[in-house]
Amino acid sequence: HLQVTVTLVLLSSMLSLAAAGKLLVVPLDGSHWLSMREVLDRLSQKGHEVVVVAPEINVHIKPTKNFIMKMYPVPFTKEELDHTFWRTSQEVFEEGTFLERFLKTHERMKNVSATLHSTCTHLLHNKELVSYLEESKFDAVFTDPILPCGQIVAEYLSVPSVVFLQQIPCGLDSEATQCPNPPSYIPRIFTDLTDRMSFLQRVKNMLFELSNYFLCDFVFQPYAQLASEFLQRKVTVTSLLSQASIWLLKIDFVLHYP
Repeated sequence: HLQVTVTLVLLSSMLSLAAAGKLLVVPLDGSHWLSMREVLDRLSQKGHEVVVVAPEINVHIKPTKNFIMKMYPVPFTKEELDHTFWRTSQEVFEEGTFLERFLKTHERMKNVSATLHSTCTHLLHNKELVSYLEESKFDAVFTDPILPCGQIVAEYLSVPSVVFLQQIPCGLDSEATQCPNPPSYIPRIFTDLTDRMSFLQRVKNMLFELSNYFLCDFVFQPYAQLASEFLQRKVTVTSLLSQASIWLLKIDFVLHYP
């Protein structure tokens, strides 16, 4: 509840002080949406107008009386989406060597990223929806930056953005915010290391870092190309994320290095 309270204070500061603000939400489906929805419910109760843009085919993003829902068509079925999410959740808990897990993660991320990229592409290419967003005069965009689509929309509309996340793979959040995150000192997630590492442990930490960059190159590079075409200027995902006005991080002291 403390996290929700802090979130509401920061978000309210982004919206109009004289009257209720108008918030555009570009969420990420799955568990990411479930935690974001709690914040949006509270904002709606405080009188802010919340507009959620989401694909017609999704897992958890359903119409509710608290939000205005703007749905758009996508080229995959509910069965295909459910299978992608189900397979991803199952493979997270599978065991194996580092190479085996790396290759499975590579394939899993390729499938998930293809689905998410398709979702973003069909949002940005929906001229009727984009025209509606332009005419609506939003005060801010609230989004999960793992799907950079919301940040692309915020840049296009020239409105401030608030990002709500646990973490972004490859350390893009640290890079975008210019926050020091050296692999020689800070252990990477899932390595079971601490900040007191031997030389070989530091090598292991660096290998995890390099593998993450390799995995994320094909995940985020298509968004840079899509954003450059849509905004009609060359941009990178890092430069887009660096424009975010507020970063709200959901940090778990058990999972993350403090």
